[in-house]
Amino acid sequence: MRIVSICPSNTEIVAYLGLTGMLIGVDNYSDYPDTVHELPKLGPDLSIDIEKVASMNPDLVLASLSVPGMEKNIEGLKDRQIPYVVLNPQSLNEIAEDIKKVGEAVGQKDLGDKKSIEFLKEIETYRKAAQLSSHKRPSLYWEWWPKPIFTPGKANWLTEISELAGGYNIYSDEEEASIQTNWEDVRKKQPDHICMVWVGVKEEKMNPDIVKKRPGWSKLEAIQNDRIHVLEESLFCRPSPRLLKGLKKIKGVLNNYK
Repeated sequence: MRIVSICPSNTEIVAYLGLTGMLIGVDNYSDYPDTVHELPKLGPDLSIDIEKVASMNPDLVLASLSVPGMEKNIEGLKDRQIPYVVLNPQSLNEIAEDIKKVGEAVGQKDLGDKKSIEFLKEIETYRKAAQLSSHKRPSLYWEWWPKPIFTPGKANWLTEISELAGGYNIYSDEEEASIQTNWEDVRKKQPDHICMVWVGVKEEKMNPDIVKKRPGWSKLEAIQNDRIHVLEESLFCRPSPRLLKGLKKIKGVLNNYK
């Protein structure tokens, strides 16, 4: 089967299934696994070159609605009658369902079911460890974007990741998946850890000094005790099985401060 993926998280689900060899093209931001760098690029995920997709004659396009504005890609696929499925998971369970969905869509239902179960089993291992832990749960502030500040709320997978790692998201009481807030509100919540995961920005381009200079933030214990962490947004901001790698990393970070 000839598959096109127009979102990095979709590409990573295909990789988790071990089916990267079916891919014939990907969006510009798909960067995992390394072999996808050799594939034709079809444009940024918000403005895919639908004509180029059509010219490749794919059997299936894995589309997404994970970022506002992706709707026009789907409209273009509809207009050209290109077969597609849409993925838009917010939770870890929904990612597991999408693993199954992709497996079935590419004619590998049993594989999809197997890998979905494997994904959930690994999550359950972390859940049990978190439940058995006697340590005080540290609070985490996840920063998706610095100005204006955007951070995940209850409906987003990073709230689950925080809990599975043994901590909790300071915005877990906000129902939405994404919250726009401000510097003062974050300061008042006094997070134990500050996690920088600016969407679309590589770690080397994120400067913790920018965060430290915000009014009143120098008094935060997270900053005074050097608990500000620059993390790979690719391991935390994409709804794919690679979140498990991110989970392992943040759990290790928190364990270092017990």
